[in-house]
Amino acid sequence: MHDSLPADAPLVRDPLHAPVAHLVRGGIVEGVHYGSVVVLGAGGEVRFRLGDTEAAFYPRSALKPVQAAAMVRAGLPLDGALLSLAAASHSGEERHLAGARRILELAGLTEDDLGNVPDLPLDPAVRDTWIREGRPPSRLAQNCSGKHAAMLYTARLNGWSLDDYLDPAHPLQRMIAETVEDLTGQRVATVTADGCGAPLFAVSLHGLARAAARITTAAPGTPEARVAFAMREHAEMASGSGRDVAALMRAVPGLLAKDGFEGVQVAALPDGRAVAVKIADGASRARIPVTAGALARAGVDPSPLAEFGGEVLLGGGRPVGEVRPVLALRPEPVPALL
Repeated sequence: MHDSLPADAPLVRDPLHAPVAHLVRGGIVEGVHYGSVVVLGAGGEVRFRLGDTEAAFYPRSALKPVQAAAMVRAGLPLDGALLSLAAASHSGEERHLAGARRILELAGLTEDDLGNVPDLPLDPAVRDTWIREGRPPSRLAQNCSGKHAAMLYTARLNGWSLDDYLDPAHPLQRMIAETVEDLTGQRVATVTADGCGAPLFAVSLHGLARAAARITTAAPGTPEARVAFAMREHAEMASGSGRDVAALMRAVPGLLAKDGFEGVQVAALPDGRAVAVKIADGASRARIPVTAGALARAGVDPSPLAEFGGEVLLGGGRPVGEVRPVLALRPEPVPALL
């Protein structure tokens, strides 16, 4: 836990987003994605910001590492692949379903105890196979099932009620809210329901980046460090095969990264440098190139980031443009040595 009290909650207001990515076709800017970006230095200082980084917003699934850390603080004994799954927005692959079943088994529960919504797998290829096989939507296949299974396990271990574990007033959700405030360093602005039905806490983009940095810089053996290690070592359990967020963690040594619906991305390095991104229109195609640009501004070697530069735009089947971050998100030039 951190000694300082959380700051006031961020203001709920219309966000003042700025252009963060351009769709360039044939040398002309064809479209613009607006959003906000914050880059923190190793000491927690803001090294770069664009748009509105202080307004209240919903981090969506990018907050899952914080939720997982809260559950470990509450006694969740998972590590490795299963702890990574507890922080996952998984693709619905068989290993993800098997992992969620295993967490439920450890709690003495079944899929019927899950409170998340039934859904088809998140990954398009896995979903297509699922449909061809005539398999209906299920709670295990929904991308948040690992988190929900871990919530139930945490509640069972603490002797808390299970049927209302998603109620914001439940002891589990109150502890998660306390951890959100502790790691973000600010009060929660408001609470609503996420797509899966779990409570969703509004913080600022700056607060989200600060929480990620506190997780990656936590002392070994702490709940936060355990979550960071599990997600780095089992990136595909926190996402899935072929997912860009797992590829980003593999490309940048030590990086912890988590995506969220509606164009949210957070990433942090072991030394505390962190970035957080919100794409205003929720477009995933702008999320990763903007994040790559922000990481470059944070001082990450641009070479391994090149493959995340942006989606290629085609014309007649051949490349004619790309999605790329705005000029302000390119790394600052390094002064020449005299």
